[in-house]
Amino acid sequence: MKEIKVGLIGFGTVGKGLAEVLLSQRERLARRTGMSIRLAGIADHSATALPERFAGIPLSKDGMDLINNPELDIIVELIGGIEPAKTFVMRAIEAGKHVVTANKALLSQEGADIFAAATRKGVEVGFEASVGGGIPVIKALKEGLVANKILSIMGIMNGTANYILTRMTDEGVPFAEVLKEAQKLGFAEADPTYDVEGIDTAHKLAILMTIAYGTPITHKQIATEGISQIEPIDIELAREFGCRIKLLAISRNHGDHVEARVHATMVPQQHLLASINGAYNAIHFQGDTVGNILLYGLGAGMVPTGSAVAADVVDIARNIASGSIGRVPALSYLPEQMRPRRITPMDELCGPYYFRCTVLDQPGVLALVAGILAKHEISIESVIQKGRKEIGAVPLVVVTHSAKESAIRAALDEIGKLDSVTGPVVKIRILEEE
Repeated sequence: MKEIKVGLIGFGTVGKGLAEVLLSQRERLARRTGMSIRLAGIADHSATALPERFAGIPLSKDGMDLINNPELDIIVELIGGIEPAKTFVMRAIEAGKHVVTANKALLSQEGADIFAAATRKGVEVGFEASVGGGIPVIKALKEGLVANKILSIMGIMNGTANYILTRMTDEGVPFAEVLKEAQKLGFAEADPTYDVEGIDTAHKLAILMTIAYGTPITHKQIATEGISQIEPIDIELAREFGCRIKLLAISRNHGDHVEARVHATMVPQQHLLASINGAYNAIHFQGDTVGNILLYGLGAGMVPTGSAVAADVVDIARNIASGSIGRVPALSYLPEQMRPRRITPMDELCGPYYFRCTVLDQPGVLALVAGILAKHEISIESVIQKGRKEIGAVPLVVVTHSAKESAIRAALDEIGKLDSVTGPVVKIRILEEE
């Protein structure tokens, strides 16, 4: 039986998950692949000893010890961040080793260099776990949907943000309180910026767009907003409008240009994405031949993500055994077929909007706001004025008909400068099905 030896750099949560999966599923994998897939080395700068069940595996503090080991076939990078992760990945590729990573930040920022190097050296890069945790979304997009023109990508791709919004919606808990709870439970990092400000979601959307459209995309090209401005009143009003607020990644394919955005969105309750709660993820694709596809599951966690990393290891092991390295291009498209495409400027987008501002409780304020909206050719669908928030001030809520983003921005900037407006204007886009 052929043996494939794997080296693991990073023995944190996901690294331990991979080790557990390879150990517990060793016999099953052997039956399914006809190979012995063995974790033959672990490197972690802070590890001093391995759990007893992994005691027979060599442990190093330096990832280069694994990369320089000629017996290892596959290097798995699970340390996260840009450096030293990129250096380890590039050195492994230059050493002729196949690479597996779950590092969405690295791929969404430095992927072009990594995939180009892998093509030159004739090695494979697996990255299933970079998007959706245990959900096999990359494989579905690269292989299962290969006969489709992908018309749109839409999804909930960050479990931390979704957990926070779910608790706010179901139990009325304020954002700051839920965030502290999520940090205590381990759902949120000590610095939650990437999760709650949409950056982590933008990394994942960039990877999916690159595969779906054959267009190199980095997260810096994606318009990104988070959920930290959402308050319980917004959650309550969304419910009154028949919606739930979700942090969505949205991309639509317009042919010569593609949308790329991440932001809080009011999702109608009848939409499938409105029912995705807790730490779960769901990713929706629309293909021109297959129609609508929704993939759902745990988007993070030790064993689910370890399962996705193991799937990449097995895919590469099979390709090594069958002599078919490069059978499926890393990004689905052949490198020479990748084409740049214009990203639709946010100002060009149209749709309905919700906005809330705190105003002085005095005559004429609503007329001023309505006048500004009319000046920017924005039609009002409904207006709600809630009870007093503080003495002399009330929240004013407006829902618009479809309007251009540039007009909404200009109008809200003007409204925010009114003497009668006492706090920042909160804007939330409303999902409009095409």
